[in-house]
Amino acid sequence: MAGSPAGTSRLALNTATTKALTLEQALRVAADAGLTHVGLWRDRVEEVGLEAAVDLVRASGLAVSTLCRGGFLTAADPDGIAHALADNRKAIEQAAALGAPVLVLVVGGLPPGDTDLAAARGRVADRLADLVPVAREHGVQLALEPLHPMYVADRAVLSTLGQALDLAAPYAPSEVGVCVDTFHVFWDPQLPEQVARAGREQRVATYQVCDFNLPIAADALLSRGMMGDGVVDFAAVTRLVAATGYAGPVEVEIFNAEIWAAPAAQVVATMQERFAELVAPALEQPGSAAA
Repeated sequence: MAGSPAGTSRLALNTATTKALTLEQALRVAADAGLTHVGLWRDRVEEVGLEAAVDLVRASGLAVSTLCRGGFLTAADPDGIAHALADNRKAIEQAAALGAPVLVLVVGGLPPGDTDLAAARGRVADRLADLVPVAREHGVQLALEPLHPMYVADRAVLSTLGQALDLAAPYAPSEVGVCVDTFHVFWDPQLPEQVARAGREQRVATYQVCDFNLPIAADALLSRGMMGDGVVDFAAVTRLVAATGYAGPVEVEIFNAEIWAAPAAQVVATMQERFAELVAPALEQPGSAAA
């Protein structure tokens, strides 16, 4: 394993960034680049099976920063609720087996034909109450991830850190935290206050970075970009997160067709260069969190 390049000691590869690779290939690329952590997506784990995935992670020498994803908790019908609970219990068990301390939850959008956002958020709260005891039993922290508002209908009825923190509030920080993802939160005029609140409440479970590219891709999911290619002010957001005391890995999670088609080693090398330039300095020199 190569040594970690200067300024990248906290950098983690999220396997969404190297979507074309198998789990074994992604682990090898990360290890060869000198990284110490990976964020895993469940599709790659399930391709090989949980037992084999655990063996591959152990052999790689890498630690798992997060498992993505659980969630999609907004169903209103009994069958949909049962399916969501079963899938999320399975995800919690997978996270525990892989040594992932955090399971990221993308909470889900509106069910077909439904327009009641408040009711959908209420069902997320209900399902969270069902799942927290399971997560507690397995020693896994659930991380609510607010998504950019353009995904509110189909992917996440939580659009702001404030909404996520309100849902987390009934639980201990070790049970429910939040995921701060630059793509999804950079636009929020309440971001300084809400990141500071997350810090006071000790709920920053994971920090993910990538850029917000323009123009928006035909598939809006694929508008994430390499740091420096879009409009996100990484220094500003990162200083807020650093000021909370968050000291864990920082994942790069990118959904982008051109990046997926590029050679993975080249993608990771660029990721390291951009992280060292745009993110790492702010991690090392945090500003003051807003009151």
